Amino acid sequence: MSRPTDDKAHIRHELDLTGASWIRAEPAGVTLEHCAEYAFVPHSDGVTYVAVRQPTDPGRAVLVFTPSEWDAFARGVRDGEFDLPG
Repeated sequence: MSRPTDDKAHIRHELDLTGASWIRAEPAGVTLEHCAEYAFVPHSDGVTYVAVRQPTDPGRAVLVFTPSEWDAFARGVRDGEFDLPG
């Protein structure tokens, strides 16, 4: 089995996250202990990427998504693709 490649490695190190406005990804009116944070981060290539991190350890790896990847993910969330079976 081949290992997945990091297709955003060349972008991740170029993104300036110091001024990012991080948004907690949790339902309105609910405070979760474990959730992710995301921020929209413009890049000099003209694309605004979406960075995602773990707020309990903000120094760890940051995932980076293109606008189309983020849109597909958000649609999946709205459509229940990631809901736990219940």
